[in-house]
Amino acid sequence: MVVSNLIVCDVRGERNADVRIEDGIITEIGSGLSDSEVFDANGAYFIPLLVDTNIRLQDSTLNSKNIKSISKQALQGGVGHIVLNADSTPAIDNEVVLEFAQNGLRDIEGAKVDLMLNSLKEDATLSNIAILLKSGAVAPYMSTIAKNDVAIKIAEYVQMYGVTLFCKAEDNSLIKSGVMLDGDVSSKLGLAGIPDLSEVLHVSRMIEIARHFKIKILFKSIASPRSIYLINQAKKDGVDVRCEVSIHHLICSDALCENFNTTAKINPPLACASDVLLLQEALKNNQIDTLTTLHQPSSPVNKEVAFYDAAYGCEALENALPLYYTKLVKSGMISMSDLVKLTVRNPSSCINKEAGNIEVGQSANALVFNPHAKVKVRNRQSLYNQEELSGEILMSFQGKKVNRL
Repeated sequence: MVVSNLIVCDVRGERNADVRIEDGIITEIGSGLSDSEVFDANGAYFIPLLVDTNIRLQDSTLNSKNIKSISKQALQGGVGHIVLNADSTPAIDNEVVLEFAQNGLRDIEGAKVDLMLNSLKEDATLSNIAILLKSGAVAPYMSTIAKNDVAIKIAEYVQMYGVTLFCKAEDNSLIKSGVMLDGDVSSKLGLAGIPDLSEVLHVSRMIEIARHFKIKILFKSIASPRSIYLINQAKKDGVDVRCEVSIHHLICSDALCENFNTTAKINPPLACASDVLLLQEALKNNQIDTLTTLHQPSSPVNKEVAFYDAAYGCEALENALPLYYTKLVKSGMISMSDLVKLTVRNPSSCINKEAGNIEVGQSANALVFNPHAKVKVRNRQSLYNQEELSGEILMSFQGKKVNRL
């Protein structure tokens, strides 16, 4: 088939073209292409399917039903490849749970799903990282609640296998009683706060471990501008550290927690308004490497309770591309090509995959996106419920599979 009148956009920029796809392969990119089956995209974008490496299942419960559900939701939002967080229930910290999760990947109908492994067992001892990597986990995950001796052992495994360490920077003694950012809003609401030092202290610590062992670290869902500064200073010194930030932290502040709004209770907590502006500046200055929807779905019974008792998380996966486009591209913060770098090429490189280019001869893992359409968010577990977003996914291609949405 031929998809005509497109804006083909990848990490190299935009160009007007038609695209021919045969047996799941892009066979021609040009103008005036003809075929027995032609879809007129009328100026829509043709971009690679997005990648998100920070996704949780419903109530963080690991089972086949939740895996299949999240796979479908991802593709509806334009995300064609997700990596599930390892700190689920049960946690992916042994071969039995990994095999159980892999069985749940069979016959999924939406996005491709990969699994990370939890480097720490429940008792904070080391899991069998080598076996889990050999068995198919794509990356090790570590919370910095790990003590130094354990963190160093994890770094040695990461060095040995040449993978990226997915690292959540947090201080157990500072996060265990807090429920949102420590600041003016938490004081006003009378809620225990989590200082941003909880993250910053451990970013600094893990940078030095990365420097010493010459390993790659992706800091997950960073929320503090100071952390971003430290990561970028380390990059200048040749340390291979990278920074992931969620869409929520770029556009929402802790003011959303007013009136004890539990939808805004996410982990890490939303930053104050002044820090949100600094995070946006970091994005514009290419100091952020990857973006995530930080999809953390929770059942209403776990969210519609008192703020202190509510589960962390909000939902965004089903509206991923319209959300990114409306808040970041249409607003002028970044270009569409920049968005592809942040949501396709860079997260793919963290799991040793290459993606982000649209070329003749490659598999057609891409989508057609109409930026002029309007869609209303109808999800009470979304921070953007009832907002009107720009953009609609018209169809997606996963090799030979064509999804008309």
